[in-house]
Amino acid sequence: MLHEILLSLSGHPSPLLHTPPSPEADALAGITPPERQLLSSARHISDLNTNLIAYSTEISTTHSSTICRAVATAISSIHLAAFQRKVLQVEESILKNDADWVGAYNIVPLTAIMGEFQQWTRRLEWLWDTDYVCVENCLPSFVTGATAASMIFIGKSLNHVRAMNSTSSSSGGVAHVSAKLQELSALTLPLENSEFSKAVKAIRTSLSQNTLQKMLPLAKVSEMIQLLRDFFLLGRGEFAMALTHEADERIRNRWRRAGNLAYEKDDGLKNLTVKDGEVAAVLNRTWAVLVSMQGQHAEEDDQLELARSLIQLHLTKSKPPAALVTGRGLDVQAANVLAASPFRNMLFSVPAMLSLDLPSPLDMVISPSDLQLYSSINAYLLSLRRAHMRLTDLWKITSLRRHYPSPRGASDHAVTLRERWSDRSWLLRSTWTTASAAIFFLAETEAYFQTEIVKTLWDNFHAWLVPSQPQRSGRATPIDHHHSQPPSQHSHDPQTLSTAHTLYLRTLTHRLLLTQASFTDQLYALLQHIDHLVTHIHRLHSLFTSLDLEHDAGVVDAFVDLEREQSQVFSSLHDIQLKVKQGIDNVVSALRNLESDAAFLAEWDGQGLVDDEGEERGYVPCRVGGVDRLLMKLDFGSWLGGTAWEG
Repeated sequence: MLHEILLSLSGHPSPLLHTPPSPEADALAGITPPERQLLSSARHISDLNTNLIAYSTEISTTHSSTICRAVATAISSIHLAAFQRKVLQVEESILKNDADWVGAYNIVPLTAIMGEFQQWTRRLEWLWDTDYVCVENCLPSFVTGATAASMIFIGKSLNHVRAMNSTSSSSGGVAHVSAKLQELSALTLPLENSEFSKAVKAIRTSLSQNTLQKMLPLAKVSEMIQLLRDFFLLGRGEFAMALTHEADERIRNRWRRAGNLAYEKDDGLKNLTVKDGEVAAVLNRTWAVLVSMQGQHAEEDDQLELARSLIQLHLTKSKPPAALVTGRGLDVQAANVLAASPFRNMLFSVPAMLSLDLPSPLDMVISPSDLQLYSSINAYLLSLRRAHMRLTDLWKITSLRRHYPSPRGASDHAVTLRERWSDRSWLLRSTWTTASAAIFFLAETEAYFQTEIVKTLWDNFHAWLVPSQPQRSGRATPIDHHHSQPPSQHSHDPQTLSTAHTLYLRTLTHRLLLTQASFTDQLYALLQHIDHLVTHIHRLHSLFTSLDLEHDAGVVDAFVDLEREQSQVFSSLHDIQLKVKQGIDNVVSALRNLESDAAFLAEWDGQGLVDDEGEERGYVPCRVGGVDRLLMKLDFGSWLGGTAWEG
């Protein structure tokens, strides 16, 4: 009973502490009314501790506010940790037969235990009670959402300037901001929405023009966003190919090593666990491959060197630790879908993702939530590229796909080989048809995502970010030269860049259908079936090689029944083919359902993405091809439908 009480106080609910439906139940259990009163106090403390543990964990990992996450983490790491240490201290004293706790005949009074925890009741109740709430109706009417965001950005910028030990020019910029602050004191009551917003905007503009442009030039921001485009959005295809190849090679080596150890030890399969060091080694090997592809006399790739110093590949938990910030363009439901995205498991069969170690000034434009979106999109696109590559690599197994006919008048052995190859080709005909259909599906889907979605949105955003200068035709007259103005540089301030980049990234996430669970779940299931199909074909190829050695060279393995294993692989391969076909049909059906979904179409058109309070020259995402264009490409025809497809 004492053990049950201490477990419940530690946060594990126990049925012993629940009030029974009738007093007779307590009598049958041997619990007296005074003991039941003490158990009710223990239940109250246990419920408070359990609720605090659950909610503090959820808030510290998923809440959009940094302050809320910090408070929840402090509650968990300070107060709840101290309470847990108190429980362990009481348990240790009882186990050591401390005279303060254990009486005659090893009896531990329940009143002594509950008296020790009575002082924690008030603290836990204080932590649990909602004494402070945020009522949106009580917010000042003259502060809009855009104005509040500008005020937060100004404070963040000043902290960056102070932390970076700014130069004299930056100090002058802060002095300009101090002068602009006098405009706030000049405002008269009652404050008007437009006047207050204009004053805050003037402060932000002054800070951007005098300080932030020197600390965070546009070229530096453009370079980092271009790096994210090339390596996270697969702009450089050789990076995705090398990373996929090295990861697959690492997994194959682990299986070979585990198979060799299985003959020596019984726990050989335990060595299949992927470790962080091996994942980092895969990325290092990928960088080495990319450097070797440049050639000996090629110019140095500055972007590649920058990526090597910033990009990391590491294992993650089932859910990413960083929380996605919800807001315009990304609601709570979409954030939950992205957090539960399973595509991180495709590369190593365990959750792994790319991340970027962002330098300090650039985090004013690119937030951790944006980097989390980049990682999710990268895992999504990389899974499609990996499945496509694994399927196309099957055609490189020449001995499995192509057999040269023997000449007329050949020996009986040649006739036997020709019959064996013909039987295998006939058995694998439907397998190659299914693999071809899957390649067609992946090629068209990946081409649609990369060319019509990623490239189009990137070109549109990059044109807004770095506008090209118009070409002046003809020779300039002296009058033209006298009145000519320098080309206008529409330099966006960091807050405008951050807002536009977040909007671009969230639009890209929606257009890639990554927030549509009905589509991504079916696509992930299809990619898993394709992995199984490729694995079974490779296994069948190794069995064919072993059978040929057994029949032609007399190399016999007495511990393996190759004929029986071959029949089992063929049976499993047939089942996997049906699953791949059904998976393609399910994905296409999900696309057709999205095509007729009014809410999805409204979201696709950008409703709710563009803020009415946005400033002039704000970024507006361009329109791209809809789902109907992808469905037109995936219209397989009769060879993937009806009797031909079933065969």
